[in-house]
Order: sequence, then structure tokens, then C-alpha cells
Amino acid sequence: MIDDLIKLLGQDNVLVEREDLIAYSFDATAVLRQLPRVVVFPRTAAEVSAVLKLSRGHRVPVVARGSGTGLSGGSVPVEGSVVVCLVKMDRIEEVDARNFTLRAGAGVLTQAIYAAADEVGLFYPPDPGSMKVSTIGGNVAENSGGLRGLKYGVTRDYVMGLEVVLADGEVCHLGNKCVKDVAGYSMKDLFIGSEGTLGIVTEVLLRLVPRPAARQTLLATYSRMDAAAETVSAIIAARIVPCTLEFLDSKTLRCVEEYAHVGLPMDAEALLLIEVDGHPAAVADEAARIRELCAANGATSVRLAADAAEAARLATARRSAFSALARMRPTTILEDATVPRSELAAMIRFIQETGARHRLEIATFGHFGDGNLHPTFLTDERDGDEMHRVESAMREIFAKALELGGTITGEHGVGLAKKAFLKGQLGDGSYALLRQVKRALDPDNLLNPGKILDL
Repeated sequence: MIDDLIKLLGQDNVLVEREDLIAYSFDATAVLRQLPRVVVFPRTAAEVSAVLKLSRGHRVPVVARGSGTGLSGGSVPVEGSVVVCLVKMDRIEEVDARNFTLRAGAGVLTQAIYAAADEVGLFYPPDPGSMKVSTIGGNVAENSGGLRGLKYGVTRDYVMGLEVVLADGEVCHLGNKCVKDVAGYSMKDLFIGSEGTLGIVTEVLLRLVPRPAARQTLLATYSRMDAAAETVSAIIAARIVPCTLEFLDSKTLRCVEEYAHVGLPMDAEALLLIEVDGHPAAVADEAARIRELCAANGATSVRLAADAAEAARLATARRSAFSALARMRPTTILEDATVPRSELAAMIRFIQETGARHRLEIATFGHFGDGNLHPTFLTDERDGDEMHRVESAMREIFAKALELGGTITGEHGVGLAKKAFLKGQLGDGSYALLRQVKRALDPDNLLNPGKILDL
């Protein structure tokens, strides 16, 4: 099979040596690893199709991969698998300013999508924390979110069409540039967030929006975490929908300040980073009202970014939270759970109590505006006893999120890391439906097997 892959793609696009394969044996979860048998780099949908047909003929599993920035083990290979790495499918094929659309290969970086839209005065809102290095195909496969999710939604909300290669090598084109299209089932939505278990996305048609004319960024600090949560509720109750409404706990903000040096207060228990965008007059009004609401709900200080450069520094500091925390211990496990906004304070308190009970160091940050929290375990995978306590704490945190009406993942996906918890959230009927869909589209279970669910 490897000889056939080399004939198909060329020697330079096929990796088989162990030292070359190591970099493709894990994703950003770090603790989940498995060497593939071979890694290939197709450049067209036709080549992806040929690889899938060849793999199917040999009954070899296939795992699609972009930059490997996923946080659920979704692109970790299975034993003996072919990893189809799509990073060479990196062309932006079209920016259609008249129809507010952009068409790009699966390997195009998210930041490049944003920049291409920005050049024509348009805006691509989804902004996962890894946007400078993550690929748009990976964003679609995981239905990635980001800091702007409260106002603008997630990747799914901007996908108008897909080119997908199915398990048997069939190439399908789903969706189009039409704003309205209700012809048949919305098949493209089936593949968004499917983590490569139903088909391999090779090209994406994205919806763009007009670029906001103005932005303002505010930083509010609190001596009580509950006051920060109450501020969020007050902002939403005032019918203000910020572009960004981010939260850092005391441990995270100290690490970020030591890492980024942007002037964050080291003695605060909680911090809110808030950005509003839109028409200049509306932005000025909303920023003023948010300042009042922060002060009325217990903020010890509220700071307005002086200019765009300072706003960018503050946003970069928030985006660096994972990197800052990763400096603290040998292993950093960034988790993801979402609860209704009304339950944020209760959920954060529970995470803190769980960390203390299991003698673990847990820092929490996240997207307060949409209830998405990232409890981050600072640990050492070489310490078996500590890792056992980490696993126990994770189970308790996910169970609590479900108890509060939340979900086990708001944006990272299920993959390997959360597969064991999915049935508990969905229930028997919904879980069985997922298995039926998987069997229908991948009857031989060769596409990313063992991710999301087991057949």
C-alpha cells in the first residue's frame, strides 16, 4: 500500500520513517499519543479520494489532520493508520466581495482567512485561540469557537458549503453561495463538528460579514469572582451583546501577566476582558453603559484601552493564557465545559473546590459571555497518582456541568478525551442515532475510528 501511495503522491508527500512520524502521533492534548503507519500530504480532492479508495481496499483506517492544534485527541492516529495531512491544500481560491463569501482549501490557516477578508473590508468572525496556526478544515471538523462566540457564533454559523470526500472516495459538493437554500436535508451541517469520522473536508465556502467600523476594549477587575459573574448577567440583562466577554481567574491572570507583561493587577480574584464593536456611536454608548454596570456590580477597577494598540495587547494577553499556564508544570491539560450563564459562579466554585479536594492545581479561564469555561490542569503526566486524581476530578467536573444543564464540550469536541462522557449527556436514544449515522456513511469504520463513539 505504501508503494502505491508513493506512486500516487510522490516520495516527498509520503512519510514512513519513525522519526518523521513522531510529530504526527499527537495533537495539543499532548498526553494522547499513537504513531501512525504512514503520513501523506495530498494536494487535491482527487488525491484524497484516491488515498481513501486505496486505504479502503487494504482495510486500513484513515485519520484526517490539519495543524494538530485540536484539544480532544480528535486527530490522534489509531494503530496502523494512514494520516491524511491536509496542510498542502492551502490555497484561498476566491474572495467574492459582492456575495460576501470566501472559498478556501482545508489547509488554509484561520488567520489567513481573516486577513483575506480584511483586505476587502469584510470580516470572518470565528477566532479560536490557535487561529494563527490552526487550519480552516480543522475548524470545520471540530466546529471551533473562540473569543467572539457570544456575538458572532461559531464556525458552523459561517459555513455555506463544503467539498467532502466520503469513505468510499466519492467527492461531494454540499451547499452554495445562496443566502436561502432549503432544498433537501442540510447535509453540510452533518459534517461540521464530525471530527473526520464521516468524511474528509477538502474545501470550505465561508460566509463573511461587513467589518465593524469601531471597537472598544474594557478591562474590569474584581476582588470577588461572584461579582464578575453578576456583571455578566447584568450586561446581558441590559440587552448589550459584546463581541468578547472573557474571564480569567486569579491564577490565570497572574501567569498571563508574568508571561505577557501588559499591566494586569496581580491581586485580583477575577478579571473580565470585554470588547464591543459596531457603529462608532453605538460602541461608545455600549462601552459607557458597560463601565457603569461593572462599577455597579462590584468591580474594583474598570479600564478602557487607550487605543487600538493597547486593545490588541490585552486581547493577545488573553489569547496567551494557555501558553502562560503551560510554563508552570510539565503537563498542561486544557479542558472545556459549558454551563448556562446563570450557573457560571456555581461552576467555577465547584472547579475550585474539586481542585482543593483532589490536591490539584487548576486554573480557570474562558468565555464568560457564552458560559464556556476552560478548567486547566497544571500537572505532570509522569506522576501516576496525580494523573489518577486528575481523571477523577475531570469526571466530577463534567458531571457537575451536566447537572447544571450544561455540556461536556462547548468548542473543543469529543475526540478521544471525552468519548466516555458523551452517552451520559445524550442519553441512549440520541447516542444510538449517532451510531446509525456513522454506520450509514462509514460502514467499514475506517474514518477516524474510535473517535466520538465506538461502534
